Amino acid sequence: MTSDPSSARDATASGPRTFEDILSSNPGRDVQRVGTARFLGQDVFKIHDPVWAVVGNLGDSQCYLGVNEKVTAVQAAMARRIADADLAVRLIAPTFTVGVSDGQLNGTPEMRFSLVGRELVHDAVAVHVAANRVAGLIAVVACDKPPVGTVAALLEHNVPAVILSDGSIAPGHDPHTGAPIDLVDAFQAASSPDVAARTEITLHACPGQGSCGGMFTYNTMQTFIGVLGLEPLHMVAPTSQDPRRLEEFPDELVDCLLTMVARGIRPRDIVTPASLRNALTVAIAMGGSTNVMLHSVEIARAAGWDLWNDVLSQDEFNELSRRLPVIVNMRPFGAYSMVDVEASGGLPAVVRELLGAGYLDGSTLTCTGETLAQQVERLAPPAPDHRVIYSTEHPIKDTGGLRLLRGNLAPDGGAILKLAGVESGIVDGVFTGTARVFNSEREVIAALDERAQDFRDNDMVVIRYEGPRGAPGMPEMLDPTSKITTICRQRGITIALMTDARFSGGSVGLVIGHVAPEAFLGGPIALVHDGDTIVVDVNRDRIDCQELADPAEAQRRRGVWEAAVASNAGRHPDATPVTHRVLARMRASAQPALRGGGMNAD
Repeated sequence: MTSDPSSARDATASGPRTFEDILSSNPGRDVQRVGTARFLGQDVFKIHDPVWAVVGNLGDSQCYLGVNEKVTAVQAAMARRIADADLAVRLIAPTFTVGVSDGQLNGTPEMRFSLVGRELVHDAVAVHVAANRVAGLIAVVACDKPPVGTVAALLEHNVPAVILSDGSIAPGHDPHTGAPIDLVDAFQAASSPDVAARTEITLHACPGQGSCGGMFTYNTMQTFIGVLGLEPLHMVAPTSQDPRRLEEFPDELVDCLLTMVARGIRPRDIVTPASLRNALTVAIAMGGSTNVMLHSVEIARAAGWDLWNDVLSQDEFNELSRRLPVIVNMRPFGAYSMVDVEASGGLPAVVRELLGAGYLDGSTLTCTGETLAQQVERLAPPAPDHRVIYSTEHPIKDTGGLRLLRGNLAPDGGAILKLAGVESGIVDGVFTGTARVFNSEREVIAALDERAQDFRDNDMVVIRYEGPRGAPGMPEMLDPTSKITTICRQRGITIALMTDARFSGGSVGLVIGHVAPEAFLGGPIALVHDGDTIVVDVNRDRIDCQELADPAEAQRRRGVWEAAVASNAGRHPDATPVTHRVLARMRASAQPALRGGGMNAD
């Protein structure tokens, strides 16, 4: 990782360099630039030089508690470098985007704002970098949706930019057993009648600061962004409170930014079909969250690529998942957290193992100016310890973590199953279940809380009208999946779940999300009745309702559904009405899950 300040200065130099030039250009506009520069203690002669900036994600949860100090450290490192090397750069004040906390909002109506939050972060960053003509940027990102919105905006703006993940939270520990506990333990414990046990988990599960520490959506996406090439690999796994994030990483990030400026490297040079495939491969091999199938599509789109046409098809994705093993022993399906991965070599060790086994293209470019293979070679991570990180020859699970399903319930495909998280129910590759239909998450949570004994072995819970437009906002179903997991473990049964919504990376069990077309748009999931037989066949990557295989019955049910919509001013009575302006915007414009679930025009 090298940088040449003099060449970077030449690459960014432009504009007038005397006070007379400044006064003669546009006094009305320049007076505020001069005033701002003086207030920030900067050189007023640089007010027409290219702009560098720092962006941070903030919100009301532990996920964001460490962002401010990292932004301050990065801003200081950029200011020092500009002054020491006399770079022809104007550094503007940091800006921050809004973020929400999935951990606090799961199971509530406010969870509908989670995926919407990704879109609003995208908008905020896009406005900031365009309106200020930002020519170089470092972003400090936290939680799981804001990083994706930030990256998408930077890809569209396409000037040199580097990402720093704020870092994940270290696990808490049970005060009696010493066993590690985290947010998912708390959600699963919520169904326990033992009030004292619930209280102890609440008090001990999430100490410190940082985003979710398991292989949930945050670490899935930070891993994705790192392998993609937009963040140095060794910066992904350390916890939020690791001192390197304040003492070492800021200067290294400025090195990266200078290298990108000097060599003319832009984010779209880094995010290519090859790097996108690499990032998906690592996410699968680490048993990552199903949300990667929403966010990877959106990141690819922002970089100018169609994931399913330019990177890999759904069939190619499933073929890769079939032959790719899971090589980390991580929560929620394993024993360890990202803090343990870091102690075992971090993300570079995982990437090194997959490179050596031929699963990755080592020639892709990264923000350090090196190829992926060169970056790993320089970092020299250790070999797998077969405790936290495993080899591909002796993996923790023989097949990859994710699978895309199609069938008469998902005619276009894209319904997603996290095989790494399945604990029971699939026999010889097939699960056959009996539908238990609920028209909202609130309905099923009430049933699980009040009538848990009514659920039976091989039930298939169906939660609908919770898709991108139906909810709107496609909320995560961590609350119901956690309650179902607790029931299944207590009673030794299997209760599966399918939905047009999505899942937390912390969800485990036989759960299938992103079923589309969604119920709000009249997808087949809207036609399922209580008692129907649902078949999930991972041998053929299918999900089907036996009753809908009869064309006459399917047509009869569709007629009933369409009549209900027509009698209710174009919205099915079971779909939640919307008045909030942002949710109304999501309902009007959200793309299907296969297109990323965002508010983008076709």
